[in-house]
Amino acid sequence: MKVYVDGKYYNEREAKVSVFDHGLLYGDGIFEGIRAYNGRVFRLREHIDRLFYSAKAILLNIPMSRSEMMRAVVETCRKNRIRDGYIRLLVTRGIGTLGLNPKRCKNPSVIIIADKIQLYPPALYQRGMEIITVPTVRNLHSAVNPAIKSLNYLNNILAKIEANNAGCEEAVMLNANGYVAECTGDNLFIVKKGQVLTPPLSAGALYGITRQVVIELAEKASLPVAEPDLTRYDLFNADECFLTGTGAEIVPVVKIDGRVIGNGKPGPITRKLTAAYHALTKVSGEPIYE
Repeated sequence: MKVYVDGKYYNEREAKVSVFDHGLLYGDGIFEGIRAYNGRVFRLREHIDRLFYSAKAILLNIPMSRSEMMRAVVETCRKNRIRDGYIRLLVTRGIGTLGLNPKRCKNPSVIIIADKIQLYPPALYQRGMEIITVPTVRNLHSAVNPAIKSLNYLNNILAKIEANNAGCEEAVMLNANGYVAECTGDNLFIVKKGQVLTPPLSAGALYGITRQVVIELAEKASLPVAEPDLTRYDLFNADECFLTGTGAEIVPVVKIDGRVIGNGKPGPITRKLTAAYHALTKVSGEPIYE
C-alpha cells in the first residue's frame, strides 16, 4: 500500500507522523471517509467541501486547494489500484509542542490512505441490525460542534464501547435535550406511514454525505421526507428504521432497545432506497482511471 503524506508517497510501514503532531497529541485535526465504487470516487467534491468547512470551523489552513486535494485523492486510489474501496483523508494541525497553543504548529499535514473496508458483517444487511440507546450524549453545539468531523472522536468511541458492552454493533446517541441525534458513526432514518424521517442537523446529526444522497433518492422516488425532532418513542413505533454512512452505506435496523421495529425484517422502503443507492454508486463519481 502507498500512503500519501504531505505530497509524497510512502510504503505502509514507512508512513509516519511525528509524536509531536497535534493530531496525535490532542486530536487536533479533521478527516473524511470516502468510498470508491467501480473505479470512481463517489461524491468526492461533497466530501472535499465538508473537509474545508470543518477546517474553517477550527481555523485550520489546509495547504492545498480543493482541486489539488481532489487530484491527490484520485491519484492515491490509482497508485493503490483501487476500484472498490475506502479512502481516509486526514488533515492535522501539524507538528507543534507539548503545549496546547496551535500557533506553535506551523505546517498542517495532509494524509491520504486508500484501502478496503467492511464495517459490518454481510448478514446484518440481510436480516437487519439490533441497536440500543446509550447513556453517552452527543456533543453540544456550544462545545465541539458535531458538524465538525474532527480527529477527536472520543464522544463517539465512548458510545461505541457502551454498544459493544451490550453486544451491539451500533447505538443511538441522544442530545442533551433527549432528542435523537445520530448513531456512533452513522445517521439514522425511520419510516412512518410512508414518510421518511431523519433527525435535523440542529439535533446534533452529522452533515452526512450518504444521508443527503438518501434524502435525494427518497424525493426522486416521490417519498415525502421530513427532518423533525425525534424521540426514542418515535423510533420504537416506526414502521422501518435504517442507518446511513459512507462506510456502512445503508443498514436496516430491526430492533431498538429490545423493541421490534415493524415486522422485525428490513422494510420495503429501506430495500427500495438501498437498491437505488447501489445503482447510483455504480455509475456516479470522479473517475480514477481515464
